[in-house]
This record gives sequence, C-alpha cells and structure tokens, in this order.
Amino acid sequence: MGKFPANESETVEFKTSFNVETIDIMQKRIAILGSTGSIGTQALEVISEHSESFAVETLTANNNAELLIEQALRFQPDTVVIANENLYSQVSDSLKDYPIKVYAGNKALEQIVSQSNIDIVLNALVGYSGLIPTIRAIEAGKIIALANKETLVVAGELVMNLAVQHSVPIIPVDSEHSAIFQCLSGEFAPIDRIYLTASGGPFLNFPVEKLATVTKEDALKHPRWEMGAKITIDSATMMNKGFEVIEAHWLFATPDDDIKVLVHPQSIIHSMVQFKDGAIKAQLGEPSMKVPIQYALTYPDRVECNVKRVNFADYQALTFAEPDFGKFPCLDIAYKALRAGGTVPCTMNAANEVAVQAFLNEKIRYTDIYALISETIDAINKIDKPSLNDYIETDRISRLKADEILKVLTGRL
Repeated sequence: MGKFPANESETVEFKTSFNVETIDIMQKRIAILGSTGSIGTQALEVISEHSESFAVETLTANNNAELLIEQALRFQPDTVVIANENLYSQVSDSLKDYPIKVYAGNKALEQIVSQSNIDIVLNALVGYSGLIPTIRAIEAGKIIALANKETLVVAGELVMNLAVQHSVPIIPVDSEHSAIFQCLSGEFAPIDRIYLTASGGPFLNFPVEKLATVTKEDALKHPRWEMGAKITIDSATMMNKGFEVIEAHWLFATPDDDIKVLVHPQSIIHSMVQFKDGAIKAQLGEPSMKVPIQYALTYPDRVECNVKRVNFADYQALTFAEPDFGKFPCLDIAYKALRAGGTVPCTMNAANEVAVQAFLNEKIRYTDIYALISETIDAINKIDKPSLNDYIETDRISRLKADEILKVLTGRL
C-alpha cells in the first residue's frame, strides 16, 4: 500500500513565501480534497472549462473509489488519495498502467497537501476531517480555497493565526463568504455589519408542531441548492447558517453582534456588507457554486463562467425576514457557542455530526438533532485557550458523549 514516511520532512518541501501574485502568471496547480463530492465535481467542471489556466495535481476521496478512478483517468493528476484504506487495491489496480501515484489513509491525505507541486489546496472535505489537512496546507505555505466550514467552526482562532503567521491567504468558497469577500475587494473601510442570507431551507413555512414528524426525505428536499446529504440536513436545521456566522467571525474579524442572518428565499443576494457610512454592497447571482469556486481559483481575476445569468424581470420581489430562532434552535445555539468560545464550537460540531448521521440513518427524529447537540455541549468541559491537541481531544470525547446521549434518545422512540 502506498504510504508516506512518518517523518514529513523526508517527503515534503515547504514553501512559505509565495502568494497569489507569484502564481497569477502561470498555470495554477490544484489539489482538490474531496473531489468526488458536490464542490469537488463542480471544481473539476471549472478546471475543465479553463484547462489552460489550471492543472490538476492531486485528487482525494473518502469512499467513492469508482468516481475517483474516473476523475483520475480524465484529469491525469500526479497523485490520488483514497482515505478508506480498504479501497486502496481497487484504486491502485485501476491506475497501475498510468503515471499516477496512489496513496491511502488519512495520514496520506494530511501530508499530500504539503507537496511542492501544489499551488492551491481546495478543501472540499465534509466535516471535522477537513481541519488537519487545512492546517498542514497552511504550514506548507499553500493558498487555501476553503469550502470546508468545519475548519473555522472547530478551530477558527488557531487556523487564522497560522494563516497570518505563514502569510497564507484563505479564500472562501462558501457562496455567502465568497459574496462578502467580493464585496470587500478594493475596500479599506471597516465593516459595520455583515448580512448573511439564508434560503430558509425546506421547513421555512412548516408548522413548528409538525417538525417532530418530518422524515429525512423531507429534510433533503432543499428548495434552491443541490448539495451533499450532510450539508443539506444542516441547511434544514439552519445549523449550516450558524456555522457560517462563526466562519464570518473569523474570516472577516467581525464581532458576532455585527453578523446578522436574513432569510431570503429567492437566494439571489448571496450576502451583503454594510460600511460605517451606511452604504451596503451585495453580491447577486443565480444559485450556483461554480461562481464562488471559480472566483477562489482565479482570484484576483474574473473569467468567463458558464452559469445562468439573473433576469430580474423573473422576480417580482426579493424578500427578507428575520430568522425564527424558535423554529431553528440550531442557529441560536451556534451564536451561543461562538460567544462561549474556546472548545465549545468544537463540541457543537462533533455533536452535530453524530446527530445528523443518526437522523440520516433514521435513528432519531429531526427535533432530536438539537436536543443531542445541546445536551452534549452541557456535558463537556470547555477549554478557554485550546491547542491543536486540545481540539483533537475535545472532538474525540464530544463524539463519545454524543453517542451516549444518542443511545438514550433512541430508547425514547
């Protein structure tokens, strides 16, 4: 099985000095972590449409070996990584006749981002698994195109401090944070307020008293966006928007009180920034992740993108409303976790991952997702100034506690 040596210094060449400008004149070499997911597959569409500007150097997947093989055969990367070691032989055997290196396991995933033939790391992993690869890529001086929310939810302070220390730009790929990033381009004035827009998900107009009876099929019917199962459930509970509040806090150094969520069902305005003089800038467009993905890869340039254009005549109104924290308590608990600080957001994320998977497996009700998260946070002691090891340990014990609470919840059904 392909593996990296235990000592990273034997296999990687750290580059801590380059920036966006130094690779702007050449073909950018991309590593896509999570290439078989929704963001990863759309990123490959962008790259294929601008093949003169990008080279795919690394592709990684967790379990989808068949699609990873298909992508590798098409894009001919230098390296592929399959995180599930049981699938190594399948991937390796399929690519043995090609000059593509194949590795397996999470350690390989964490180390591959440090390779000297990579300029930009697009982190499209789902969940906590995205944290360590992001940190390793920052330490290696790579530009980060960040689609993995949990990196900043779990360890935002540590990650942003590392980015400053290593002079590494973190370019957001989330549609909302890309919108804010675009609104801030060329601005030097301080932010007065950030408005994060939210579609409201499938249960925006659903009676609160009936939420306990909704099914996973109901929750997976997002009205505006096509996403993976986990993020779609997070959107249904609005935990996803809570994560985005925490992300915005760290990315744009903005206090939680100055980050407001607005329900905008049409999903045309992706987010807005208000400045000290009262002026507001917004970024608009039809719902499509290709635009923020492409902008992160081509920044600071804009190039042609094959997406539907907005026809404002199709919209009689663009509407906005305050979120209902009673109907969406996960949004409320995310604000509280951000204010509590320390390892509380890490515990919240771990419990949420356990709860969402349990709901997808039909072990708990939709309304139990919040209950499991809340009880787990109450049960885990907070560390105020956590190290990376503290985050890792907090994630571990939080999942164990969430599993204990899950057993109690399943016993009530």
